[in-house]
Amino acid sequence: MCRVVVVTGASAGVGRATARLFGARGWRVALLARGIDGLEAAKREIEAAGGEALLVPTDVAHHDQVEAAAERIEREWGSIDVWENDAMATIFCEFTAIASEDYRRATEVTYLGTVWGTRAALKRMLPRNRGTIVQVGSALAYRSIPLQAPYCGAKAAIRGFTDSVRSELLHHRSKVHLTMVQLSAFNTPQFEWGRTCMAKQPQPLPPIFQPEVAAKAIYYAATHRRRELWVGWPAIKAIVGTRLLPGLGDRILATEAYRGQHTDEPLPPGRRDNLYSPVPGDHGAHGRFDARARPRSTQVWLTTHRSRAVAAAAGLAIGIGALVLRQRA
Repeated sequence: MCRVVVVTGASAGVGRATARLFGARGWRVALLARGIDGLEAAKREIEAAGGEALLVPTDVAHHDQVEAAAERIEREWGSIDVWENDAMATIFCEFTAIASEDYRRATEVTYLGTVWGTRAALKRMLPRNRGTIVQVGSALAYRSIPLQAPYCGAKAAIRGFTDSVRSELLHHRSKVHLTMVQLSAFNTPQFEWGRTCMAKQPQPLPPIFQPEVAAKAIYYAATHRRRELWVGWPAIKAIVGTRLLPGLGDRILATEAYRGQHTDEPLPPGRRDNLYSPVPGDHGAHGRFDARARPRSTQVWLTTHRSRAVAAAAGLAIGIGALVLRQRA
């Protein structure tokens, strides 16, 4: 029997790349997002790769829509094995300039969307005592940056929420696994359609990775029992640096994160954002930064191949030791 995965935010970006990867590896993939054009394109890609996809238009900010989606998926396909919470919304703007209703909406999509997805998944997984929930997080869950207060706040809230629920699962000795993947900066369409009050085009804070790097890490997290997975050296630097020198990070980002989050290009005329409704068209997994984005991460390979990395390091140490002994002899 094919395993079933639910991917929220599946119409574009990291969610799109992750849905494709699951489909290529033989999973049945339930695609949740608002944008019909992107969902239909993702479905075609999965089917072209020999997989099976179920298109479920859903606004994850609404609990009733998420619950209805989960009900439909299990009714048509049977039990859900993995639920991945990836849907998000962001606003590139200083906090004091963000309208209260916009802040609420970004928080409801990014934070409450994850809460509702987790609740729908647990409602079905707990009675069966099996299943995995993957929260797609960010290094910004630990190290917030200026100009994205709603997103940073939501990702930090997801981390706190996830830790709380994980402890509850451990208390009940549940075999349901809850994990979180903390990403670096990725080349996704969010920088084309995120709401902004800046005059210039937004961009990820470099260095930038391709979304397929995140997809591989998410797939690994879904199929291995790891508490948390950090993706990319920048994520490690941000998380560890915050733990060691948070005040220094504040001061550095007060300058670098302002100039680093936009290009010199002006916003295109008629630019639309997706805060309240999807931008029409299929936007794919990649943004406009293909020329600058890295297609792989040595850090991700090392963290997902620990035994091979340790064996290689041990072999190298033994080889160096033998060489030293021969030179002394």
